[in-house]
Amino acid sequence: MKSSPGEWIPRAAWLAPGYAEWQAPPSLRVAVSCLWASIVPDDADRKTLVLPDGCSDLIWEQGVGCYVAGPDTGAFRSTSKAGTVIVGVRFRPAAGGQVLGLPLSELRDRRVTLSGLLPAAARALPASLEPAEAAARAHDLTGLLVADGTPDPAMTRAAALLRDPAARTEEVAQDVGLSARQFRRRCHAAAGYGPKTLQRVLRFQRFVRMADAPAGPPDLADAAARAGYADQAHLTRECADLSGLTPAALARTRRGGRT
Repeated sequence: MKSSPGEWIPRAAWLAPGYAEWQAPPSLRVAVSCLWASIVPDDADRKTLVLPDGCSDLIWEQGVGCYVAGPDTGAFRSTSKAGTVIVGVRFRPAAGGQVLGLPLSELRDRRVTLSGLLPAAARALPASLEPAEAAARAHDLTGLLVADGTPDPAMTRAAALLRDPAARTEEVAQDVGLSARQFRRRCHAAAGYGPKTLQRVLRFQRFVRMADAPAGPPDLADAAARAGYADQAHLTRECADLSGLTPAALARTRRGGRT
């Protein structure tokens, strides 16, 4: 069944500038982390610092059209024009390759037009759509892609296990029944990069969630330990590699607005 325009986005979302996420409907949750929308205020362009999260996104941008954001290994800086509306579907780590039907490593650190990947699908999501209609079509397209995709249960389980910063990739490979070589190859295809990089990114996101918590900026030594880093210096190095900022600067940036 097709969605009515924008049914997964509360009406108020189209009225208030900012960024918001919603849980995907049950039929999509096996592959979709969240559905999201972003509305840039009319008075100024907005610069955004996108951090690596192990995910890939299907994105429709007003006036631009539809494209796919591959998994990042470093911060991506973007600028959206004032008044722009963007809607997106975020695929879970290790799900993007399965849903899009290609090795996700081909999209690592890239933004690629949907027309270059799935031309027929791109024709259904032109840049000229009204945002609510684009949201509905993106939802329906995702449903088709998820239904037509070839799940890789081993990679789904591996991604869950790699969220533990103490997990050893060799043991995870054994747990999912793959040799080390098979594990690396399948992880590159499903997640966009190897298991060690995926684990690094997922650990980094543990710190990002702490920095975003309403309790205030975290104590960095404590945050490093709780996120799974060897010590605060290890956190600082990884934060510099993955965001280009120190942990304290990243926490300040996050609190200055959604990034």
